[in-house]
Amino acid sequence: MEKVGMLIDTTLCIGCYACEDACAERWGFPTTPDAPHELSAIKNTAVQQWDDVYVPHLCMHCEEPTCASVCPVGALKKTEVGPVVYDSDKCIGCRYCMQACPFQIPKYQWGKLNPKIMKCDMCYPRIQEGKAPACVEACPVQARIFGPREDLLQEAYKRIRENSGNYYPRIYGVQEAGGTSILYLANKPFEQLGFKTNLPQHPLPLLTWNVMSKIPNYVFWAGTLLGGIWWITKRREEVRQYERKLKKTDEQNHG
Repeated sequence: MEKVGMLIDTTLCIGCYACEDACAERWGFPTTPDAPHELSAIKNTAVQQWDDVYVPHLCMHCEEPTCASVCPVGALKKTEVGPVVYDSDKCIGCRYCMQACPFQIPKYQWGKLNPKIMKCDMCYPRIQEGKAPACVEACPVQARIFGPREDLLQEAYKRIRENSGNYYPRIYGVQEAGGTSILYLANKPFEQLGFKTNLPQHPLPLLTWNVMSKIPNYVFWAGTLLGGIWWITKRREEVRQYERKLKKTDEQNHG
């Protein structure tokens, strides 16, 4: 199967947030109308407004993802068809991926006793079933289109060529950090829309490998430490609940 991707044309996005709702339904996230339109541990796609332009954001699914290169246990990996997926069963909570991501995408469930990293997986299970990502399917104006990455590139170049007055002559994601599976079109320079435009054009894992090759020796101790912290936190909560139960019983007995 060819590598797939997504082309987001910000000139078409109308800010209806249907993509956010579809994504929330797919992940089982709560939908709160007044919630900030920004990526979080309960929002894997978000539409932000920059003056008169709406810009959808999600994981960029890098061609050579830095998050996967720094993960010492292989919890993140680039699939053969394009999406970068996450295996929470392998994750030890080191959060190297959050530090390494050039787009600052992965978010951490800080409020949970057994926290996970949250990020878009381009609806990989749906792709395996031959379906498009939920956000693409939900868009009423086709501001997001899904398909083979090479086809999307050709479509983007075609739109710029045939309607040059409507587009800034650049496709974001072609070279940024070595290239991404998510591509963008806009009607103005991308830095004016909050995009990072000073990223290197080569894959960032080339810079991280020498450092990460020295990490496996410490994985056991890191995992032990993090596991211990989680156990202590969980135990404290259990103790608090037990004390509240005793207090309630005592009040009832002396009521």
